[in-house]
Amino acid sequence: MAYLQSSFDTRFSLQLSPNAFLVRLGRREIFVCRDFRQRSYAVNPLLDCSTGVQAGHLELLFFKKWLVILSKANW
Repeated sequence: MAYLQSSFDTRFSLQLSPNAFLVRLGRREIFVCRDFRQRSYAVNPLLDCSTGVQAGHLELLFFKKWLVILSKANW
């Protein structure tokens, strides 16, 4: 497991999110945190999928509460 500051850019403020953790599986990373951003679109109540704020990231929003970000590991 790695710390958030090691792989994500600080300008998106994801490292300030409480209850966050990062799991590294081979060349991939899975980052899980509570979603604190205001969305400008209607969010699907169960599962919402969108491109991430950085290139190559995929964001999954579960139950309008938990944000899961899938990305390549930055070594």
